[in-house]
Parts: sequence; C-alpha cells; structure tokens
Amino acid sequence: MKRFERLARIRTMDPEKEATEIYRLTVAYEFPWDFTRALELALYRTYAVPSIGRLLAETAELTDRTQKRYDDTSLLLDTVVEHGFGSEQGLTAIRRINQMHRSYDISNDDMRYVLCTFVVMPKRWIDAYGWRRLSRHEIDASTVHHRALGRHMGIKGVPETYEEFEACLDAYEESHFAWDPQARQVSDATLALMASWYPRPLAPLLHTATLALLDEPLLQAFRYPVPSAVTRAVVRRAVRLRGRAVRLLPPRRAPHFARQNWEIKGYPNGYRVEDLGTRPVPGVRGCPIGDGNRSEVGRAE
Repeated sequence: MKRFERLARIRTMDPEKEATEIYRLTVAYEFPWDFTRALELALYRTYAVPSIGRLLAETAELTDRTQKRYDDTSLLLDTVVEHGFGSEQGLTAIRRINQMHRSYDISNDDMRYVLCTFVVMPKRWIDAYGWRRLSRHEIDASTVHHRALGRHMGIKGVPETYEEFEACLDAYEESHFAWDPQARQVSDATLALMASWYPRPLAPLLHTATLALLDEPLLQAFRYPVPSAVTRAVVRRAVRLRGRAVRLLPPRRAPHFARQNWEIKGYPNGYRVEDLGTRPVPGVRGCPIGDGNRSEVGRAE
C-alpha cells in the first residue's frame, strides 16, 4: 500500500452514508496518535468553562481519579468508533455515556459545546501538526459521525456542518471561558496525569511543552503564564517535524484504537464496556435533561 492509497479510497466513499467507516479509517489508520492528542486537548479545554470545570471538581473524577476518568472517557468514545452505533458494544457505550450525564446538572449548551470540541479540535490539530491535512471527505464524515452521536445523546440544536460546529465552539468559548479556582484544580490534575506517563525528571519540561501548545484564551482562563515566543516556536516546530517524519513512513496496515494506547493504565486485565465510567455522587444534583430529550438508544436500558 502506498502512502496516499487509503486517502484515495476514502475519497471514493460517501461521507453521509459511510461516515463512521470513514471516521474509523481516519482515526485508527491515518492519524491515531494525532487524534489521541487532539481529543485530549478537546476535553481539556472544556474545563475552562466554569460550569464544566466546577462539576468535574465537585465529583472529584478528574482530581482524585484522574487516570480512571481519562481511561473511561477514551474507551467509551472509541468503542463507538471501533464497533459502530448499531453494534452491541456501541449501544452499550452510548447507554453508559447517557447514564453518566443524566446523573448531573449539565446544560444542553455545555453538552453541545463539548460535542463541538470533538469535531473542531482534531481538524485544527491535524492541519497544524499532522503528516497531511484532513480531506473534505474526512471533515464531513467526522461531522456526520458526531451529529449522530449528538442525536443518540439527546443533545438539542446540534450543528449541521463543520463550519457551524466551528462557529458554535468559538462563540461559546468567547462568551464562557473564565477563571474558576475549581476548574484550575481539574486542569492541574490533568497536566500532572500527562506528566506522570513519563520519567519524573521530565515532568517540568513536559509541563512547559504542554503549555506551549495551548492558545492564549485557554492559558488566560486558567491563569497560567504564557510561555515565551521562543519556547512556543520550538515546541510547535518539534511537533510539526514529527508529522513530517510520519509522512515518510509506510502506511499503517493494522488499526490502532484507543484501547491499545499505552496511556490507558487502569485495565491491565481487560474491561467490560458496561462497567466503564462514573456512578452518581451523593450531593450532586441530577441532570435536567429529561427523557423527552433522549434518543431511543439512550433509553434502552
């Protein structure tokens, strides 16, 4: 197989009817490392919305059980990608996602914003650092896949096009990003988790490098110091060079899913999809999104 052969195949597929298959090829074959990093960033930036960051702090899921929350989120989302919406595994993952979200006070606007990050941040990351840019077929397929995910989660007002997803994300961040001390705790715990995956002496370097990849509105919301222009240039150039090196490698012949990521630490002996995720926390109010806003998949328990 030649380097661009899979892209040529993707361009022959229908991004509406074969959206999840195209998305699977893009995530698991073309850009597994980049999608992992981009989705980490997507979820991380949601903490800068105080209503999201405070809830995560109150449940302690991302402060006391950071690795488990990271693992479970990655595995649940990727189960749908690997097996599809109509599979038993995919339905179970969506059911678990809906059960978790119904346990807490989460506004529809916050849910829609998080969904937007899943669509927009991978494209922005890959366009900046990937071994090639995403094709329009891949962008449209990602959009359709996440529209379906939004429907299954009962989210109202899901954007239709990538451009609408992007406009929704940018507008929401402009009006909602703000300082919150509890959200900062969640951010600090997440950065510490990422550093813990590497030898301890590298922690300060990794912390600086991570901050260098963040945009200024995000840094300002968490009140982190803005890295110097030189630091940001060096770090971002290094990540771009990685993408150029990948371009020279032969194409991946076997898929790589999130469950295969070495950063997933919590399940050395395997896991059951139905056991993943959080359970209700006493004292934290239930979610106001009622049964009328959920899909049939969400209700099939």
